[in-house]
This record gives sequence, C-alpha cells and structure tokens, in this order.
Amino acid sequence: MIAQPFHLAIPVADLEVCRTFYRDILQCKEGRSSDKWVDFDFFGHQFVIHQKESYKNEPPITNPVEGHNVPVPHFGVVLEWDVWHDLADSLKENGIQFVIEPYIRFKGKVGEQATMFFYDPEGNALEFKAFKDITQLFAR
Repeated sequence: MIAQPFHLAIPVADLEVCRTFYRDILQCKEGRSSDKWVDFDFFGHQFVIHQKESYKNEPPITNPVEGHNVPVPHFGVVLEWDVWHDLADSLKENGIQFVIEPYIRFKGKVGEQATMFFYDPEGNALEFKAFKDITQLFAR
C-alpha cells in the first residue's frame, strides 16, 4: 500500500508566531491561509494551524522511555536519514531547546532510529525521527 499524506489541524493562540515557526524554522512551505488559519506542506503532509484566541495548551504528560520523559501527545514525521540530520543541525543553529536532544536509539540493532523532541511556540510537542533502514519502521 502506498502511504497517503495525513492531515492534521491544531489550535494556536498566536497565529503569527506559529506561522513564523513552521515556515521559517521548520521550513514548511505555506499554502492557503486566511486571517484565522494557515495551511503548510509539513514534509509532504497537510498541516493547519487555526487561531483560537482563548486557546491555552496544557503542558503534556510524559511517559518514561529509555531514561527520557517523552511528552504525550506529540506529532511529527519520519524523515529520510540525511534529511533528519540536516533538520537537527538547523534546529540547533536556530537555538531550539530540545525536550530530548537528537540521538540514535537501538544503535546497531533492529529498528535503529534517530529521534528528537522539541516544542513549538504554543507548547505542542513534536518528534522527528528517521530510520537507518526504513524497512524496519515496524520491525519488532
């Protein structure tokens, strides 16, 4: 089965701050927009931020995973290995504070993957990962 792009829409209190973050920091191409929402090409997927002035994001809960406190919920994309490394370098250059610094999980084992976690300006948790061998995406 060929994967189709997902669609995700989230509320934000400050549309312009988030627009700048997703466009300029994550380098997502902006699509359609209005004064209340903005579409982005989120690494080949459709991602929309909707302004809700009264929106207040609650801090996420965390789940312990291999000595890290993984924020839940979170969203993101599985990138190609080199693209992930380029993104990690760019985020560091832009002073992004990581919840979980970029690192390699399961090094040399089945499912070896690169992962990193950080928050957008509204406190939404994002995870970006890449697999050394994408055929191991669902390997056990």
